[in-house]
Amino acid sequence: MKNIDFFLNREFIQLNQLLKLTGFADSGGAGKALVAGGGVSVDGNAELRKTCKIRVGQLVRIGDVEIKVVTADEVSGDAAVDA
Repeated sequence: MKNIDFFLNREFIQLNQLLKLTGFADSGGAGKALVAGGGVSVDGNAELRKTCKIRVGQLVRIGDVEIKVVTADEVSGDAAVDA
C-alpha cells in the first residue's frame, strides 16, 4: 500500500479538491465523480459527500493508496503534497 502525506496549512480542504491536488483527479469535477462512484473512504468509512471537509488527522483511502492529512511537523511519508 502506498502512503501519501498531505500537508494542510488551513482549517480544512474539500474532498474533491484533495483528490485533485494529490493527482487522483484532473479537476475538482473529476474528483466529485470519483467520490460519487463510491471509490473513496474517509477514516475507514465510505464517503459519498463530494465536498466534505477533510481536516488534519484524517485518513483518506482510494484504492490501495492512503492519504494522511498532516501538519508541517508531521510530514514524513513517501510523498508530501502542500495545500
